[in-house]
This record gives sequence, C-alpha cells and structure tokens, in this order.
Amino acid sequence: MKRRTLLCAGAAMLSLPVLTQARTAAALSNAVTVSCAAGHFRGVVSAEPLPVARFVGITYGSAPQARRFREAERPPRANELVDATEFRQACAQPGRSLRETTEDCLSLNIWTPLDALQTGEKRAVMVYIHGGAYTSGSATDPVHDGRFLAAHEQVVVVSVNHRLNVLGYLYLDSVFPELTGSGNRGQTDLVLALQWIQDNIRSFGGDPQCVTVFGQSGGGAKIATLMAMPAARGLFHRAITMSGQQVTASGPSNAGMRTKAFLQTLSGDPRDASLEALMSALRSTPDPVLGGSLYMGPVLDMHTLFRHPFWPNAPEQSAEIPMMLGNTISETRAFYDPQGSVLKGLTFENLASRIEREIKVDLLPAWIVAQFRARYPQETPVSLFHRIVTASRSWRGQVMEAEARARARHPVYVYQLNFRDAKHTDDIALCLGTHLSEDPEVVAVSRRLMRHFADFARSGRPGWPEYDLAFRQTLVIDTQDQVVSDPRRWERELFGVVPYIQPGS
Repeated sequence: MKRRTLLCAGAAMLSLPVLTQARTAAALSNAVTVSCAAGHFRGVVSAEPLPVARFVGITYGSAPQARRFREAERPPRANELVDATEFRQACAQPGRSLRETTEDCLSLNIWTPLDALQTGEKRAVMVYIHGGAYTSGSATDPVHDGRFLAAHEQVVVVSVNHRLNVLGYLYLDSVFPELTGSGNRGQTDLVLALQWIQDNIRSFGGDPQCVTVFGQSGGGAKIATLMAMPAARGLFHRAITMSGQQVTASGPSNAGMRTKAFLQTLSGDPRDASLEALMSALRSTPDPVLGGSLYMGPVLDMHTLFRHPFWPNAPEQSAEIPMMLGNTISETRAFYDPQGSVLKGLTFENLASRIEREIKVDLLPAWIVAQFRARYPQETPVSLFHRIVTASRSWRGQVMEAEARARARHPVYVYQLNFRDAKHTDDIALCLGTHLSEDPEVVAVSRRLMRHFADFARSGRPGWPEYDLAFRQTLVIDTQDQVVSDPRRWERELFGVVPYIQPGS
C-alpha cells in the first residue's frame, strides 16, 4: 500500500476484546478487563476528560539479575487475571532510590478510549518512549500520563519502561563474549515491547498496522536508533522525535574505553555486583572520552546495530516510515542554572570563553560571538549564549537528520516550538496534555500540538508541507502556527561550515 494513501483512523470492525462490563455497567464501576494473546488484564476507567481505560504495569519482558546484560525473555501467558492498575518500578538509575526502582523493569502502560474497547473500531497507536538520555527517566512520571492525549484525540497511548544506563548500554562484548549485544540491551528491550504491542494491542482497541513511536530527548534518540536496527523493521509505521537525535552511535573503541573505566571503578564482576555497587560506580566514573559523567548510549556493535543511525545517510530500512522532527527554540535554557558557573557574571567580554566548551564544534569562539553580536545587536549576553549553544549543539543533529531524509526523498516533516521561548522538555506536557494549566494560550497550543501529532499518527501527514532542501518548510508553533521556509537559516549556515560529530559517539 502506498504510504501516501495509508490511513489508520476508522479501521474496519474487528474482533472485540473480552470486557467484564457493558457500557452501562462500566459507567457504574471503574474496573474493566481485557483478554489478549498475553493473558487477562484488569484495568480501571477514568471519566475525565473523557472515558479512558487505563492498564498499567504490564510486564512485556523479563530481565532479572540472572539475565543481566542478556536479551530479555518473553513472559509466559498470564492465564490468571492480572491486576494492571498500579505502575511498576522504573529501571535503577542514579538520583533515584533503589527502593523505588528495580533491575527487572520491563513494563508498559496503556490508555485507550473506552469506546475503542466497546465498539471494536481500531485506533491509531502512539507509543511514547521517555527521555533522560540513556541513563535515567521513567514512563511513569506524571508528565507522561497518556490519558489526556488518548481522550482528546481518540488514540491508544502506550508508554514503556526499559533497561537504562549500565544495565541497558554497557558494552561488554569484548570482555564477556557470551554477552554479545550488551551495549544495546535497552534498544532490544524496546524492540520486545513493540513486538508485544504488535501481538496484543488489537484487544485494547489499537491498530497494530498503525503504530507511531514518539519520544523526547533521549526518547527521540532511541527512536532514531530503532530506525536503523534490523530487529525493529516493520514494528512501527511513523516516528516523531522531539529534541532528540542520534546521528552517530558510539563506536566500539569509545564504548570499550568507557567499559574499561567503569569496570576499574567497580572493581568486581558486573554480572554479580549489587545494584547499589553498579549505580555507585556509574556516578563515580568520569567519561574517558568526553569528561564529565559517564556517557551511555547505543553502540555500533555489528550484532544488533550495523550502521550509524543517520550517518552517512538516512537508513534505507525506514525509507517508507514518515518521520516528524522537532526542536524548541531555546533548548539550552533547561541545561544551565542562571546562577551557575557558566551563566553567572556572563558579559560580552567573557562570552567567547564561556561558550568554548559548550558549543561541541571546533569553531573559533570569538569569531562566533562577533558574528552573533552583529546579527542580533539588541540581545543580552545570556540570550546570545542560549542562541549560540542551542544552534551548535542541540539543533544541529535535527538539521542533519532532516537533510538526510530529504536528500533520500524519505518523507520528513519539521516543527519548531517557539511558544514562550520554549526550552528543552517544554513540548512533553504540551503534546501529552499534562500541563494542567488553565492559561488559555497554553491550553490552545497544547491542543494544537496534540492534534498535529495525532493527525500524523493516523495518516502520516501532520498538516503542513514536507521538508525539502529547496524550501525547508517548517511549522513554527507559537500563539499562532505558521509555516516558515528555512527558519534560522543564518544560524544553520554559520555552523554548517564545520563538521559535527554527535557528543558521546
């Protein structure tokens, strides 16, 4: 079927799931049960903003310590009724108590319009992959609640927890040959979750042939990586990345240096170490390539990942998957404390020295500052700092991915969130509707962004023209939406004179 004619909304009536209540009974009780290939699951119904059934904490794979660094196993079919009303713990990670996290963390959560369960009309499925780089984060954070998007746009929303940091991305292939593939275990967990969705989502009102993956920051980077992983082929049909790109993966040499440094800090066998010891070593090991905290991310291991996600070109395996890429206008406002050492006391005189370590490209800082001051004479040192660093380190990867797909004539759409000088993470609550604001402007922008995302999930077309190298059409989202040709062209061209290698790879 041609990609341009593939529509997912209003699919044909298919077999109904097994429900414990009819429509009238469901209005009186908040319990609902679905039977599917994986077993029998009991969820709950919430009435606001519209009736949505929620099934959370569903196990899609097993990865306890006995399978540490190995591929997760599929759980057996649940023949007994499984209570799916409580979230499961996220992956163990720095900054979160080990009492609140776990190693065996593979679970997913589903929000589906109640009508989808009762009528059998299959809805587009939107699978949210959380951010936090590859080291932290959780699908169960309140900002990731899927009920508002499910209710307002009548789609099925799924969120996924998977292995992170050393549990999901420590490259041990050369140290323990039996653990080949360990550097991408977090990615293969996501593949397993998408396989579970293919096998079971129909019973929850979703269309398994209309699956969109979307995610912010590290979630977007994980999606870009999935687009180049052979194991993920055919498991999703649209992709949205929000402020998250993965142009290149870690090479095995850099990944190996990180593993060596980590193991020296750990001083023991990582297969037997306690979670507390693993997390302590992760916090204590400086990155031998970048400096700062130890980077974890996908590895070009020639076992699960055979090419860089978007270098030297867009992956051919995902050529027919429409892709939407977005960034915020002022990404780096989320990264720097105004009273921290980088921004405190910032002046035009020290701006060049302050940006030198932050821009992530090898270009003369004093020259950059002079160019930006001439271009934006009214802006303050802090405003110029964020404009410069956002364009050089946070936006550059998105431009490269969009250009790669446009060059290959793969369908690609681009948006830019300008609303209230948006920073990194601001689009999460807006696209999921979890902002909980009563400000009419916030509500209006959120509803439009939800509609753009859901329209794209249903049809592969978000409602504005494709991005191409001639016009670079971009939807600029503000109090009013506007399609703009090549926004920030001057900034793009200035940094385009030097090569860019994704930090960490």
